[in-house]
Amino acid sequence: MSEKPSRPVDEPMHPQPLAAPRKRGVLSRHFTPPAPRMGLDDGLHGTQPAWQNWSGEQRVQPSAKWSPQDEDELRLRVRDAASVRVVGAGHSFSPLVPTSGAILSLDRLSGLISHDVQTQQARLWAGTRLFDAGPLLHGIGQAMPNLGDIDRQSLAGALSTATHGTGITLPCIAGSATALRLVTAQGDVLECSRDRDGDLFRAAAVSLGALGVITQVTLQNVPSFRLRERVHLRPLDQLLPEMDEWIRQHRHFELLVFPFSRLALVKTLDLTEQPPTTGEAQGADSADAMLRLSCELNRWLPGLGRRLQTLIGRFIHPTERVNWSHKIFASTRNVRFNEMEYQVPLATGASCLDEVCRAVSKSKVSVFFPMEFRFVAADDYWLSPFQSALGEARCSISVHQYHKQDYRALFAVAEPILRRHGGRPHWGKLHTVDGADLHNLYPDLGRFLHLRSELDPRGKFLNPHLRQLFGMAKS
Repeated sequence: MSEKPSRPVDEPMHPQPLAAPRKRGVLSRHFTPPAPRMGLDDGLHGTQPAWQNWSGEQRVQPSAKWSPQDEDELRLRVRDAASVRVVGAGHSFSPLVPTSGAILSLDRLSGLISHDVQTQQARLWAGTRLFDAGPLLHGIGQAMPNLGDIDRQSLAGALSTATHGTGITLPCIAGSATALRLVTAQGDVLECSRDRDGDLFRAAAVSLGALGVITQVTLQNVPSFRLRERVHLRPLDQLLPEMDEWIRQHRHFELLVFPFSRLALVKTLDLTEQPPTTGEAQGADSADAMLRLSCELNRWLPGLGRRLQTLIGRFIHPTERVNWSHKIFASTRNVRFNEMEYQVPLATGASCLDEVCRAVSKSKVSVFFPMEFRFVAADDYWLSPFQSALGEARCSISVHQYHKQDYRALFAVAEPILRRHGGRPHWGKLHTVDGADLHNLYPDLGRFLHLRSELDPRGKFLNPHLRQLFGMAKS
């Protein structure tokens, strides 16, 4: 590794928070029951877990919880800690956070630091939530090129897990990063970019929080833009042979697939100069209520999901709306779920989706939630599921289960198919990939692990999940 750059002195060290800190709220290879949650009692004494993720599946009682008010305090906390994991919005489903050590929140490191009108770049604190970043950037005439359909995540969390949206020419959110600032296990501050210590940058941008704490990110943005969203229902069997045409004709294209009915909700987003439309909230609330009701009915009457999916066409009608990009990318997500997602090669994406749908339909799994099918461009980050030396895009296939239902049976049906098609797991979603699998999936894994041991020789940023994932015995 090249010589560590000295700590910059030309940037503010004390963030201006957007508001007072918000109160936010392991699988084995064959999806056997989760191990007992670390640090929790049996519930008989009324003790609540100190931290849990959005779905409620991951819970832990850490030894300490910190929310540093600035980078200097963060550096000291990290330097003196024996073990620490960083938490953003808690929107990852995989056990990235649970630790018997300390949990460090970036909520108070939030806001816009600086921006450049000419280059359309902006520097933000890494704890900034994506739903806050959108209005902040819009206020300076900028927008992130792409976002996912959930905007609750922190910027650092979105980068570290390769969170993404959809668009055959658009990479994951980390693909917009041009530079970042990293606090190491020793409390040092490193600046890296594509042009400055590029290996560190390509390792740290998507690193699952295993190299250090990302505190600042520079984004390459575009001028603010509006999108027109169109949603309609079509038979999946009509869509599959037309897939290439759909993804080339639209800036953003995705499907929500109901496997029992072989129906798919088609969603396209395209650039437009039309003015924003109004009256979106009521429609979103109605769809949310219908999804919750259907999931509850399916939970109490197993197998009803099959019948409900065949009736979905009676309740979903074509819609169209226009708004600024940061207001239209994300969808309402008030119905909680657990999720598994794999990124498969573009060439086999449609056939893989078809195979998963048929397998779920033939199984005895009770589920109502649709599957999600998206497209993501390649990048060059060492641990990105979209990393490709040849620039080949990938298809993203997501499988969801209502949070009050056991997800293991559903995921056990889908995952072998996704893996057989060469899929790589989304780091923030549930999966059974381990160290042996990782070496076959990621050609730069050896380089990443070497750099990781160099920056964090004592494993300060590791937890049980990461040790298993990287094939590392506890030292």
